[in-house]
This record gives sequence, structure tokens and C-alpha cells, in this order.
Amino acid sequence: MPEISLADLSLALGAIMLLTAIVGLAKPEGAMDWVRKFPRNETAGWTLMLMGMAWFLWVLSGETLADFEKFRVHFKIFIVATGVGACFFLKDFLAVRGLAVVLLMLAKLIVDTARWHPSDWRLVLVVLAYVLVVKAMWFTVAPWRMRDVLDWATASEQRFKTMCGVRLVFAVLFLALGLTVFK
Repeated sequence: MPEISLADLSLALGAIMLLTAIVGLAKPEGAMDWVRKFPRNETAGWTLMLMGMAWFLWVLSGETLADFEKFRVHFKIFIVATGVGACFFLKDFLAVRGLAVVLLMLAKLIVDTARWHPSDWRLVLVVLAYVLVVKAMWFTVAPWRMRDVLDWATASEQRFKTMCGVRLVFAVLFLALGLTVFK
């Protein structure tokens, strides 16, 4: 599995957060509409679920399974069947479930990348990773909760802009860490 530096990861996370915050602040009506429709967006669901499945298979291919090595092919078949099966049989809130898989894989990447960095600032990203894990588990168990959270966040334009402002602050923090501390 290719290595990514903590600086590059922090910059990538910051850039994604910055982009989404700017779009939300610049065009709140369109962004709010997209956010409200996201949980039942089938295209996003297929994309995220298949992306998460492929990412998981990629990680699995680089792991040593020790005593379970003889079952590697069986694991891969099970993962593909689960991912594709979810796309066909769990269409309701598929985008939420797909996002949950991607969040779990992102959390693994963050923790693995931050593990050996000497700065205590790495804990900012590690805490983010654990928050992502909890959110992913929560939304997997009850995907309608994401719809409820997004409905709350988009109930007013001011609230949505405030949430985008918070995302903007974190984006600047991650970009600053990536450009300074994690270099």
C-alpha cells in the first residue's frame, strides 16, 4: 500500500473541507438542496458503496492475514458480494451506507498515517478519525438519522452557513497543520 505523508493527508482533507465550505457559503440554496437529497441519492449511493468496497479490497490486498491467509479469496468474494448486494438490495439510504464505508476507510487511513508522527498535533486528525468511526457506525445502524441531521442542518440558511463556517475553520486548521507542523 503506497505511503502518504501526514502533511499531504492533512492538506487533502483541508482542501476537500475548504471546497465544500466555499460552495456552501457561495451557493447556499443549491448546496442545501443537494444536502437534503443526499441520503436517498442512488447515484451517490452506488458510487460511495463501490468506492468503499474497492478501497477495502485494496487495503485487504496489502494486509498479512497470517492464519487466515488461506481464506483471502473467500474474504474478497464476500466483500464484493456484500458491496454489490447492498447496491441492489439496500437501495433505501444507500448513499448513507456507502458514505459510512468510505468514512471507516478514511478513518483507518488517518490513524495509520498519523501513528508514527512525532508531533502531538497528529491527535487532531486522530480525534477526527474516531469521530468518523462513531458517525459511520451510528449512520450504518440507523441511516435515517443522517437524513434527520441533514434536515436539521438545512432548516435555515443561517444555520447552514454557520455549519459551513465551522467547516471552513477546520479546513484552515488542517491546511495550516499540513503546511507547517506536519511537514
